[in-house]
Amino acid sequence: MSLLRRLHPLDWLAGGLLTLGVLCVATGLLPAEPAGEVMERIGPLLVFLATVIVLAELTGKAQVFDVVATWVARAGRGSYPLLFVLCVLFASVTTITLNLDTTAVLLTPVMLALATRVGIAAVPLAMTTVWLANTASLLLPVSNLTNLLAADRVALAPSEMAATMWAPQLASIAVTMACLWGFYWRQGRRGALRYEPPSPPRPADRVLFRVSAVACAGFLLAILADVPLWSASMTAALIVVVAFAVRGREALRLSLVPWRLLVLVPGMFLVVETVNAHGLHEILATAMGSDNGVVGMLRSAAVGAGFSNALNNLPAYMAGEAAIPEANHHQLLAQLIGVNVGPVVTPWASLATLLWFERCRWHGTRIGLGRFLGTGLVLAVTGTLAATLALAATT
Repeated sequence: MSLLRRLHPLDWLAGGLLTLGVLCVATGLLPAEPAGEVMERIGPLLVFLATVIVLAELTGKAQVFDVVATWVARAGRGSYPLLFVLCVLFASVTTITLNLDTTAVLLTPVMLALATRVGIAAVPLAMTTVWLANTASLLLPVSNLTNLLAADRVALAPSEMAATMWAPQLASIAVTMACLWGFYWRQGRRGALRYEPPSPPRPADRVLFRVSAVACAGFLLAILADVPLWSASMTAALIVVVAFAVRGREALRLSLVPWRLLVLVPGMFLVVETVNAHGLHEILATAMGSDNGVVGMLRSAAVGAGFSNALNNLPAYMAGEAAIPEANHHQLLAQLIGVNVGPVVTPWASLATLLWFERCRWHGTRIGLGRFLGTGLVLAVTGTLAATLALAATT
């Protein structure tokens, strides 16, 4: 009973979805063959998710992110506009090169701690993290789990995907910057003219710091060299785990593994696949149409964004992909924009946002739900539209 009382609401959600998904398979609502195909497809994704979160958590404990965040604040020299640009760059690069869940898990507490250290408002930094965790996730396969799910249909190597999605990525980041500044960072919102830069960072263990930094850099290089993502993340995580086993064994705990996500994701996919098999496919196919031109791209992106905010972007992509004709490559990429840039309205629209809310609550930072929904809606509409039009203009 004491264990049940300690469970977080998200633990109950994850367990409930997995139980429901298993029941769907056991009762025949979801036939065994499509269920097996779903699990086979998300298997590498689960390995990647587990290992990249361990890598990110231990890299955070080695103070790599703290050092970078402190140098970002120092480089801002007390200027809020310059700090704003640097924070956007920091969050965007973290999302693009590691992934959006890493940004939510690690960068959120780093940014909030930075706000406390230098005496600046926490909400602008928190919103920068959660919005860019989603909207800066278009460029590489590693940037978003939806990109990994799309890898087979998209059929683009990391360098080819970057060459295809650079314009939509720039457009979505530019719109995000405009919304962040207007809603959260301008002087009337942040409440100060300047801030005091923090003192120079000094990692507690320089060996762990260097090993973790090199492992992250090697992980990125492996991705660019087309090494399978699950293999690259597992290798980098193993290097860091070994380093901590030698120099910081107390940090190695089973809680580093994102058990909740590893339960939530399979359950979510099984449930949505069941719904998809009982009428959702036809509804989505009708909503998105079969036009591979600009109109079809806009419809596909809008449906992807809307469905993501209603449920979650991972199963939204899977269900939407099945409704798009095999030959409609541009429409598929537009749907990917919708499920990456659009899920910024509701708290459950992406796993990254769920993780972000939990970290903010742990820190004691409160963001009003009404303001979160309203400003997120503006960003979802304008960001998705801008990125989709940028894709149409460059393909």
